[in-house]
Amino acid sequence: MKHKRRFLTMKGRKYLTGFMFVSPFVIGFICFFLYPFIQSIVFSFNQLEITSTGYVLHYVGFANYHNLLFVHPNFRIAYVDTLIQMLSRVPAILIFSFFAANMLNQKFRGRTLARVVFFLPVIMGAQAVLALQSTDHMQKAMSYSKIGAELGMFSGSELRNYLLELQLPEGLLNYVFNAADSVPQIINSSGIPILIILAALQSIPSSIFEAASIEGATRWECFWKITFPMILPMIMASVVYTIVESFTSPYNQLVNLIKTTTWQGSGFGVSAAMSWFYFMTIAVVLAVVMCIMSKSSQSQS
Repeated sequence: MKHKRRFLTMKGRKYLTGFMFVSPFVIGFICFFLYPFIQSIVFSFNQLEITSTGYVLHYVGFANYHNLLFVHPNFRIAYVDTLIQMLSRVPAILIFSFFAANMLNQKFRGRTLARVVFFLPVIMGAQAVLALQSTDHMQKAMSYSKIGAELGMFSGSELRNYLLELQLPEGLLNYVFNAADSVPQIINSSGIPILIILAALQSIPSSIFEAASIEGATRWECFWKITFPMILPMIMASVVYTIVESFTSPYNQLVNLIKTTTWQGSGFGVSAAMSWFYFMTIAVVLAVVMCIMSKSSQSQS
């Protein structure tokens, strides 16, 4: 009797492809990061004492977590500021990335050159602007230049008052002005989301838009009925990346506080507790965002 060959179903092939895609990360995590991962959990429940032969652990239970929540003078302030900064900056990054990707997806002469010119400042220029801002050179240069003096009539306070006279919501104005102050950080963080959204836009078959135009659909209807639902999974990926990048940025004050606590503060135990408390916060935020966006994607479909 001839035995029929058993082939994987389409769903099985997708699962196998997914496992193959993540297998390098899983193998690398098990080989190089699993032991430090478990060790950091142990450190968070102990007080570490450095000795001449290594270190000694003294079990303290949840004392390190109590220390960072109720004793440490700066953790709660940095923690709340980090969450507020993430909530305010992530929407601005996504909006900027979406409009930039749409602009770069349009057909025009020199589009390839425009993409190169656009991504060079993302990779290189924004870091230079951040360096200037960190040393306060740019603000000093503007304050002493003739251009800054000529633009004094358009200062931030006068522009704000003018916009308030237009009866725009004050909360919206605060968000816009804060986003304008963070333009270098937004540009620096938007490179990968732009690539993700641009790839999603280019993956939509043009025949769908042609069929919609024949049926009389407007561009606005094409966007909400075709473009947005089809790129929504990639927008979710951009949201996850942007949140993680915001939480782990080297300019994040809470990350710097954890580093300082490790070597100059309360020691490895408290810093490990800070790291795990921060890690659980990131996991909860990502779970909530994914739940909300999954429901929205289901409603779109």
